[in-house]
Amino acid sequence: MPRSRINGNFIDKTFSIVANILLRIIPTTSGEKEAFTYYRDGMSAQSEGNYAEALQNYYEAMRLEIDPYDRSYILYNIGLIHTSNGEHTKALEYYFRALERNPFLPQAFNNMAVICHYRGEQAIRQGDSEIAEAWFDQAAEYWKRAVALTPGNYIEAQNWLKITKRFE
Repeated sequence: MPRSRINGNFIDKTFSIVANILLRIIPTTSGEKEAFTYYRDGMSAQSEGNYAEALQNYYEAMRLEIDPYDRSYILYNIGLIHTSNGEHTKALEYYFRALERNPFLPQAFNNMAVICHYRGEQAIRQGDSEIAEAWFDQAAEYWKRAVALTPGNYIEAQNWLKITKRFE
């Protein structure tokens, strides 16, 4: 039974109902509908912390989905799971792949910046200020791109950029 039929969360049920209605109304191929079903089930599993199940659904959605824009969101969500699991190198790879298909994902730039900033802090703790600065500079570049796409968001990042004199 698809996850969307067994999920007990009210918001997820509402989303599933609306999504099912849209799938019937909007002209899509059976492959696109199946890809969306896997994507939706992946989001549901991810929201419950069932990352292995979410990844299985996302990988299946990637196998079926042909639209680059839709694929970018699947890749982004895979990146989120790897970030949550502390697999930062894998997460960065998936965020890059998402941005290759959709360069207008400020949340991907933000998450990449957060990872780089974290690595900069790790380098400071290890006493390597030169490496730390390189990571912080990379974080700044990603945050600048996120802020450029959504100027009203990422206020803490904007403040960090100003305080560290990395904001132009």
